Amino acid sequence: MDRQKEKAAGLRRRQRRVRGKVSGTAAVPRLRVTRSNGNIYAQVIDDVARRTLAAASSLDAEFKKQDGNGATVDGARVVGGLIGRRALDAKIESVVFDRGGYLFHGRVKALADAAREAGLRF
Repeated sequence: MDRQKEKAAGLRRRQRRVRGKVSGTAAVPRLRVTRSNGNIYAQVIDDVARRTLAAASSLDAEFKKQDGNGATVDGARVVGGLIGRRALDAKIESVVFDRGGYLFHGRVKALADAAREAGLRF
């Protein structure tokens, strides 16, 4: 197996391991973070009803107005603030954080910290 396939398989393994321990409900939904080399995405998900309650990403028009870059820590902070505000608008105050197999470092940590500053509890 080449290196790229090994990395992808490892990520899928870590994602499954995290998802085995973290689940969202209507009362306390799951804040899911996904990142790629160029963008970062966040969703607030009710796993019981299988619905996305709020979402934000570096592809949003509101993000683009702020002249950010989804591949940077600063861009992740902006997306974290967006998801925090959108979750609060949807009357969601508390979530469980799903880092999605990524290390809690860099862009993932910046998004989480910004969501906390926006008022989300986790």
